[in-house]
Amino acid sequence: MPVPLRVYWELARPFTLLMPALGMLTGGLIALGASIPGGTNTGAFASPYAASGIEVAWRLFLGSILAMVLNAASNALNQVYDLAADKINKPTRPLPAGQIEIRQIRRFYAIAYAVALALAFYLGPVCGVLVSIAAACTWIYSAPPLRTKKHFVSANITIALARGLLLKVAGWSVLKPVTAIEPWLLGSVFFFFLLGASSVKDFSDVEGDRAMGCRTLPVVYGNALAIKIMAPFYIFPFLIFPLGIELDYIGGNARILNGLAAVLVVWGGMTLLQLRAQAKISSIDGNHPAWKHMYLMMLTLQIGTAVAYLI
Repeated sequence: MPVPLRVYWELARPFTLLMPALGMLTGGLIALGASIPGGTNTGAFASPYAASGIEVAWRLFLGSILAMVLNAASNALNQVYDLAADKINKPTRPLPAGQIEIRQIRRFYAIAYAVALALAFYLGPVCGVLVSIAAACTWIYSAPPLRTKKHFVSANITIALARGLLLKVAGWSVLKPVTAIEPWLLGSVFFFFLLGASSVKDFSDVEGDRAMGCRTLPVVYGNALAIKIMAPFYIFPFLIFPLGIELDYIGGNARILNGLAAVLVVWGGMTLLQLRAQAKISSIDGNHPAWKHMYLMMLTLQIGTAVAYLI
């Protein structure tokens, strides 16, 4: 029986598609605004597309689309291999609710992965390689035999690589070479933040994760100790901005970047306090309320960094 389009839309989890699209877009915008300190937009930082505004816009648009499609594929794949846990934690999702069959989901994510990779290689071999590595990370996170999700260390590393470091550098590569340290240093801010902060999603999933044998931070250490382990990752990654500026590795508007770092450090501390006070609470969508703060912090980090390079 044909599956309604709204079911595929729910399967893709549209709310989660904004962040990767924004990550690719802002990565390209940052590259567009980056220049050699004290000089012009030339040399290793030059974009071969700078002469054509239409070409720049087209490449940024395609980069955003590929990021959304790749994330939709990852979300669908994850729901196949997390079925047992979702029956406990998120029974209203399309698969545990019986709205779609596994074979139909497999077809969906196979097509989505293929489209994302095709778009990435269209945008250039470097973008293609970076997105391929990110896609591999999303695959081994959910699927056996590796299924890195089973332990918080390997799980958080694969998440931080795919959705932090590689996403930002891939966005930069859409318009400029990635041979300089700057895109990798900027990407490391996102990597280290997600390396710890991504565990916030696990606080509302303890029952299902324990049943599936997934050793997340809250499952292994309990809520209180897990929060202490996560705490540095909500604070210190943002200090890379002032450090990079001081060492002349990061361009952009120094005042904006330093202000952004200060705001996010305070916000991270407040999120940790909320998590400590409400560690066992889930919101109506099945995620912990602090997860939305992490998401909004990422949104602010993406937009704020781009603004600092465009002003």
